[in-house]
Amino acid sequence: MERGAKLICGLIANSKEMLEKGITGLKENFGDIDRRSKIIPFDFTDYYEKEMGKGLIREWVSFLKPIKEDNIKDIKLKTIELEKHFASKNGRRSVNIDPGYVSLSKLVLASTKNYAHRIYLGDGIFAEVTLIYKKGAFQPLEWTYPDYRQNTRFFEEVREELKSK
Repeated sequence: MERGAKLICGLIANSKEMLEKGITGLKENFGDIDRRSKIIPFDFTDYYEKEMGKGLIREWVSFLKPIKEDNIKDIKLKTIELEKHFASKNGRRSVNIDPGYVSLSKLVLASTKNYAHRIYLGDGIFAEVTLIYKKGAFQPLEWTYPDYRQNTRFFEEVREELKSK
């Protein structure tokens, strides 16, 4: 029997209210959430400030129901729709949602941005291995974002949940 992978989503928002709205939208589309990270300041970059404002916050969630890894492209397309749903009238996002999955060997993120280390999945969506599981822990790679580098424990807990099923 195929184990599948655990769907995770990283959310960046301009308020706790928008985080909750984003999470509610995710639950409506992908089912129950079984784990939530601590909310942390998103102060690793100012990339989203022009669009979303200052004082951004970050949270990760994982979902109860396993997914097939090849569904990540369609999941990313759905999260783009959710971002648009919660956007302001001028089209600026108030929540950014980045889906990915945790398998026993890696964490993969889906993105609309192309870089040398990303693989094209179709429909404008790319995927990258962000963390690899090695020597009993998730290890970052050269391109791993700082917030993922510093919060590997959450993903290790998600991996343990997958392993126990």
